[in-house]
Amino acid sequence: MNKVILMGRLVRDPEIRYSQGENSLAIARYTLAVDRRGRRNQGDGQPTADFIRCVSFGQRAEFAEKYMHQGMRMLVSGSIQTGSYQNKDGQTVYTTDIIVEDQEFADSKGQGGGSSSYSRESSSPFMGGTDDLSEGFMSIPDGVEDEGLPFT
Repeated sequence: MNKVILMGRLVRDPEIRYSQGENSLAIARYTLAVDRRGRRNQGDGQPTADFIRCVSFGQRAEFAEKYMHQGMRMLVSGSIQTGSYQNKDGQTVYTTDIIVEDQEFADSKGQGGGSSSYSRESSSPFMGGTDDLSEGFMSIPDGVEDEGLPFT
């Protein structure tokens, strides 16, 4: 099984290109800064985050182009793909990319870094179907007793 889930902040705006040909396909490349678990700035010169390259295609790439901006915290899932190529000096360069299967905002509209100017209703099917920014919790109507709830 090849499955990866990452949460991190966009290092810069996604870079979008379109493939050549009759049926051009959008391709978005972006990098997530993902904090290493249990590491804080310890002053030992070691990085506290990994910078992971992500690639999305088609509608996901168009979504990235339109709504994703530098500093936003994103939740990405996909698969790891490795590769290699010869650079102009004849050296082999190894690559590791995440091929994005799903991408979501990890912060609500009012939070997060950067300029988040997306609309909750039109942004994505990933955002849920409500206009309520209550982090996925529904409000309990007045008059409902605590004993009737399945948790306390």
